[in-house]
Amino acid sequence: MADIRIKNQVRPSYYKNPDHPIGKRIEDLLSRMTLREKIGQMTQLDVTLINTTGEQKDIELDLKKARDLIRNHHIGSFLNGEAVPARTWHRFMTKLTRIAVEESRLGIPIIYGIDHIHGASYLEGATVFPHNINLGATFNPEHARNTGKVTALESAELGHHWIFAPVLDLGVNPLWPRFWETYGEDPHLASEMGAANVDGLQNCSETLPHRQAATAKHFIGYSDPRSGRDRTPVHLSMQQIHEFHRPSFQKAIDTGLKTIMTNAGEISGIPVVASYTLMTRLLREDMGFEGVLITDWDDIGKLEDFHHTAQNFKEATFAAVEAGIDVSMTPLHLDFNESLLELVEEGRITEERIDESVRRVLRIKFELGLFEHPYPPDTAPVNAGSPDNRKKALEAARDSMVLLKNHDDVLPAAKPKRIGLFGISANSKRNFCGGWTLTWQGAEESRFPEQMPTLFDALRSEFPGAEVTCFGCNDVPGLSGSQSEQKEFVAMLNDFDLLIYAGGEEPYCEFAGNINDLRLPESQAGELKLLSKAQPPLVFVLISGRPLIVTEQIKDSDAMLFAGLPGFEGAEAIAGIISGRFNPTGRLPFSYPVHPNHFLPYNHKKSSIYHFDIDNANQIIQKEDSYTPYPFGFGLSYTTFRYSRFRLGTKTLLQKGTLTAEITVTNTDSREGTETVLWFISAHKGRISRPVKELKHFEQVSLKPGKSAKMSFTITPDHLSYPDENGKPILEPGTFSLMAGGLKENFCYEG
Repeated sequence: MADIRIKNQVRPSYYKNPDHPIGKRIEDLLSRMTLREKIGQMTQLDVTLINTTGEQKDIELDLKKARDLIRNHHIGSFLNGEAVPARTWHRFMTKLTRIAVEESRLGIPIIYGIDHIHGASYLEGATVFPHNINLGATFNPEHARNTGKVTALESAELGHHWIFAPVLDLGVNPLWPRFWETYGEDPHLASEMGAANVDGLQNCSETLPHRQAATAKHFIGYSDPRSGRDRTPVHLSMQQIHEFHRPSFQKAIDTGLKTIMTNAGEISGIPVVASYTLMTRLLREDMGFEGVLITDWDDIGKLEDFHHTAQNFKEATFAAVEAGIDVSMTPLHLDFNESLLELVEEGRITEERIDESVRRVLRIKFELGLFEHPYPPDTAPVNAGSPDNRKKALEAARDSMVLLKNHDDVLPAAKPKRIGLFGISANSKRNFCGGWTLTWQGAEESRFPEQMPTLFDALRSEFPGAEVTCFGCNDVPGLSGSQSEQKEFVAMLNDFDLLIYAGGEEPYCEFAGNINDLRLPESQAGELKLLSKAQPPLVFVLISGRPLIVTEQIKDSDAMLFAGLPGFEGAEAIAGIISGRFNPTGRLPFSYPVHPNHFLPYNHKKSSIYHFDIDNANQIIQKEDSYTPYPFGFGLSYTTFRYSRFRLGTKTLLQKGTLTAEITVTNTDSREGTETVLWFISAHKGRISRPVKELKHFEQVSLKPGKSAKMSFTITPDHLSYPDENGKPILEPGTFSLMAGGLKENFCYEG
């Protein structure tokens, strides 16, 4: 059935022979395909069209529906679902694959896409890592690499071939509801973390012969909408795109990234999914991407009914395909197939253009080994949730905790006998994980693993000799009662040794997380204010997908920990930081906002802070706390470090030379600790206005008490260049500053 008779001779299925080069196999298969079969390979449909109930949580295949879509419409890809047991996924993917491989004319295997965003999060019993904003706070790419690798270990053998991660957008607008999906606001940090994640997922040798493709998203500039709301317009110049938003995607491409998902919004009035400039000229021609470009959910349809730039779906299809998309995540109908077929038959889109995209799709399927190993193995994977994998997730959660305040060293807690616990996250599991966990918007509490501890559980385990009272587990009359009841409640709290308030946000994802006010909810602010009147030390733990403004709450608390969304092991990580079993090493991957309507990334332009009084302006510009209480890279430790002996090998960098800087870091405390050394460069002048400073290198060092380490950074001319509006590097002679650990040295570049 896989051979075709030509001129009374049987033409062998060359493309099925793994001994032949992939390029020739692709051309052989492509030559056998009809136009309809090719268009089917460019289509991705949702699981709800092939399951028994039409609901995401249903991973039971309806054979009749699946056969119709694969055999009659030649669909080459499906996506998503929710967390179910490995056996269920194995059964589902085996049946679905069998239809494509054994019942279709050419036997082209399915490629299945899934939102395993922070671990194999759509698999019951899987290891769930912290979200990206936490991984960014670790400043340790190994945690991002482990996230990718463990995702592969726990899902590759289920038939989950196409992983829709990592997000490589920049977290520059804290209002944006997908802020927590980013590695933070810095291009260099996002580049290093994203490339490590891609490497860990795509190059996991333990899963062979089963391989997976990573997906960098959302290309490009998605994360900086003026309104702060999801999918709303962004205004960026091409120079800004090249300088700030391109690097993370470029690094992933250079690492071997196989697929990219498009930005669902528009930039300067042009929806990205219809932008030839961005998807072909920039991505393909300038950045050298050769993999598959897929739309986000129904983005072609949104050209008609959301952006209103296309008269109908057919015109939307024309715009997107001509702009450069390879696969349409349609995902709930066949309008894309029908429209594209008509466009080719009418001569408006050539079959050669279709072949370009189909070649890329087929290449992915060949490179992943799907033609040789299309089925999940006979036995479902046993790696899910293993102790070793969970240990890696715990280490990532631990290293992502950012201690923002520790007045009078109230932490670590000195063997408290009575602990009072409050807040919406005191006894919650789901709040630690956010969206894309078990389900799209984050599952209900009952679906989380029984063995996963809440903060209440973790504190009782961490302090076995203490009485831990969870006031946040039930309604607390004293917090919301009359003035006299509140006074009595505060007096009662004076018998405790430590008060912990676990506040922040409940799970959300995408547009469901749109907000109008970045401040901590009034109810939580009021509770913290009341608790601050009690005598025991008050520790405020913020469990949130974004940096909610807590300026007043910081003042009301003795200590504050930004915990972000630390995943399944997050409660133990927090408890371990409070007890001192873990020494905090996390650093902010963003600039913490101080005002609801004014926030800047650390690498803002000098002119971003403007005052009429020039003398006052110069003073304010030199103080980062004018726009942030806690700058990018800030984070306290239980260990103190001193930076000294900052030296440059030379004060002048030549065109083909290098300049090596050295600095000594010393542990001046009585406890071993880990310090993250951040190296920044500031250009004093530039033809295009330059950021006040830019992160160029980071490295961590662990030191025992009294010990020192000499850290170094070698600067090349590439570290000093920046792109123009066409992406071409500008390298200008001039003076620069190199900064690390609060120290600064100047040098010149002569060119």
